[in-house]
This record gives sequence, C-alpha cells and structure tokens, in this order.
Amino acid sequence: MAGPAREPIPIRAVAARDAAGEGETVWLYEKRRQIYPRAVHGAFAAWRWALVWATQLVFYGLPWLTWNGRPAVLFDLAARRFYIFGLVLHPQDFIYLAVLLVISAYALFLFTAVAGRLWCGFACPQTVYTEIFLWVERRIEGDRPARIKRDAAPHGADWAARKAAKHAVWLAIGLWTGFSFVGYFTPIRVLWAEAFTMGFGPWEWFWVVFYGLATYGNAGWLREQVCLYMCPYARFQSAMFDRDTLIVSYDEARGEPRGSRPRRADPRALGLGDCIGCGLCVEVCPTGIDIRQGLQYACIGCAACVDVCDGVMDKMNYPRGLIRFATQNGLAQRLDRAQTWRRVLRPRVLVYGVVLLAICGAFVASLALRSPFRVDVVRDRGALARLVGDGHIENVYRLQVMNATESVQRYRVVVEGLPGATVATRPDFSVDPAQARWLPLAVQAGPEALQGLAPGAHPIAFVVEREAAGDEPAAQVREKSTFVVPR
Repeated sequence: MAGPAREPIPIRAVAARDAAGEGETVWLYEKRRQIYPRAVHGAFAAWRWALVWATQLVFYGLPWLTWNGRPAVLFDLAARRFYIFGLVLHPQDFIYLAVLLVISAYALFLFTAVAGRLWCGFACPQTVYTEIFLWVERRIEGDRPARIKRDAAPHGADWAARKAAKHAVWLAIGLWTGFSFVGYFTPIRVLWAEAFTMGFGPWEWFWVVFYGLATYGNAGWLREQVCLYMCPYARFQSAMFDRDTLIVSYDEARGEPRGSRPRRADPRALGLGDCIGCGLCVEVCPTGIDIRQGLQYACIGCAACVDVCDGVMDKMNYPRGLIRFATQNGLAQRLDRAQTWRRVLRPRVLVYGVVLLAICGAFVASLALRSPFRVDVVRDRGALARLVGDGHIENVYRLQVMNATESVQRYRVVVEGLPGATVATRPDFSVDPAQARWLPLAVQAGPEALQGLAPGAHPIAFVVEREAAGDEPAAQVREKSTFVVPR
C-alpha cells in the first residue's frame, strides 16, 4: 500500500543545507582499494605458471615458426588468405571460424558447469599477463610487506627508481606483446627487420602501440578492475553455476569459530575451529576478496587461497582442505569426494560433453575431408544464350577455381548432364599456389544435342578434375548450373 506523498524539497533549501554542512554525500562508485597480492606457492600456483608458460610459448613462438618457406600461422588480410600450418583458408571458409567459436562456447559451458571459473583463474589473458606483471613487480619492489611499507613511507629516490624500472619492464613486455600480435598478420621476420629502421606502416604502428598499451594498462594498472567491472563473465556466471558446481569454498562448519591459538593447542579444547584467522587467504587473493564470506562474483577461481591455506594447515598439523574446490551441496550434506564427483557428473555436464565431442569430431572430419580446391560457377547475366555458327547454341559462364594447396595445380573441366554439350574454350588450365582464378567459359550444344529439348533452362554440371602431381592425388569437384535453350 502506498504511503503518503512526500513534499518536494525546494532547490534553495537543499543548497542551504549543503552550505551548512548538513547534506549527505552518496558515492555511486566505490573508491578503488589498492591490492597488494602476496606471492603464493603450491599445487595450483604451479598449474597456473605451467599454463602461463604454455600459452606464452605458443603466442610468442608461433609467428616465428616457418612452414613451406612462409610463417606457419599467417593471416594475410591483404591477399585474403589465412595460413595455418598446412591449411590454406579463404574468406569462403569462414564457417570454420564460426565452428571454432561454437566449440569455445560449449567448452566454456562445460568447464564452468564442472568447476566454475577455471578459464578465468588459469588461462584468461588478463590472468596470465597480470601474473607476469606481478612477478616483475615482486622482483623489483619486493613482496607484499615491502611494497606496502615503501608506498606508505615518504617517496624518495629509491622509490622512484624502482617504480621507473618496473614500469619500463612492463612497457617492454606490453610492446613486445603488441609486436608479436602484429606478427600474425605481417610476416614477423619482415616486421623485425622493419623494427630496426622504424619502418612500420601506419596500421602496424597503430596495432603495436594499441595492443602494447592495452596489455600494459590492463595487467599493470587495472588488474582486478577488469575482472570486476569490465568482464561480463563475472556478471552472468551465476546463470551457469548450480549447487553441484565445484567452486573455491571455505568449509565453515570446520573452520568456525575462527581465532588464533598456539601451534600445539587443541582447537576443540579452546572451542575453536581450524581457521586461525591469519588472513593470508585475503592477502594472496588477486581481487582482494575474503573467501570465508562465501561465493562472490569477484572470485576468479585461481585457488591461490587454497594453496596458502593448505600451507597453514600443514604448519598447524591440521588436515588440508579447509579451503578447497567443493560444491555447495557437498559442504551442506558433508559428502565425501566420491559422492561429490558423482553429483558433479550430472546430466547437464554429460550433455555438454557429448555435444562438444560431436562438434569437435565433425570439425576435424570436415577439415580432413576438405577438398583441396573450390569451384564456383556464375552465369553471364548479359547474354543467357546466343546462336553461333552451324546452328550451335552457346551459353557463357565465369568459372572461379580456388587452389587451397601451396603448389601449382593443373585442372580440366568437362560438362555433364546434356549429351553432346562441350566446353568450347580452354578446358585445361592451371592455378598458382594458394590463388583463385576466374576463367570465362563457353559451353556449346549442336543441333543433334538440342533435338527434343524444349526452350528454357536445363540442368547441367561442371566437373573440374585436378591432375595428380607428386604426393597430391587426383581429385574432382562437381558444380551444378543450367543451360538455357532460347525460343
């Protein structure tokens, strides 16, 4: 039921109240709190660094690999050709990119349903580069206590020198990242030679600087702000979780009530749980949350708190797992590991897995069975049919053949579906490596072939045969069209 209407406050009254200091200021945005993540060691930290090495070796190394005398991975936008090891793709092969995006989406659904934000915590570029930048920061400025102490003290020459050195290394990493990114679109050895003379083109300059500054800004300055406010995944993850999803969890029933105690004391005799209240789980968190407060959208699932808590439990001679990957149902019902995993492998996960395997299988099979060349036939719209010498009817077409191999290929074209019809112009031709060629093509049918044919369009098929050459077997492609008989 609606209450009584409130009288509007005059603007002058509000101004007078503010001038008298009686106004209330409401901040719409929380002021950023500086986070100083502590270094952590453990099983999950080792996995995280293994993925840092794996992803960066691939990203930085692929542009330098060669294949058939050219970069192994090159997206040649000017020529509209994309080289991925032995594959040569054209814009018409865009379907493969679409399938890759579908595979990525289903993989994200599967991993999230099983164990939450594994991608965010271990393989997301924001996490990977933040981890690298934090390592540089610790090497130059020290670990968390040293950084806090130095930033809180009056700033002197040592503080300025360390900050300058850190940002110089960050910028170098960022620009090298931008350089490597551009190396996927311009041969990186050519780019490397141009770097010594500063001979980049305008677009190369733009993307090296833009990508470099984006890496420097996101991993060096914004850090957790990207995960909290810029990444949409943090906001819709709740729609992908359920109570049987493995998430980083604090075992409240075991840990509470928390409190400090001597190492050899019996916590049960003191009326305490296993949590000693050291706060290390908060200090190592890259987003600065307290996992003991339950599931939060800011948790990226990196499991740094798991590693540091296990270390504390080892020192206290308590069982590990006070903070661990667990499900909400598992914690509430005190399920053991086998029972938890049986519930994790629920129908939703199995459906995601089956669909993902089916799409991956179809994708691999499509690539394996992909024709080494593609044919398109376009009718000449200017003249559908014309009468030539000796009573022959001629139709003109344009034939495009795209060679998807990296060697010169020879082809022969014949026409089927209309007895007596022949290709009157250049039935034999060749196409250069990874090139597309347009050819004018005339098909003629004599009076004997036209007997009994009603005026109008009649179906025919162009059969383009590729000759066997070296290790390349013979192949053929059929493309349907029509032959028009005039009235």
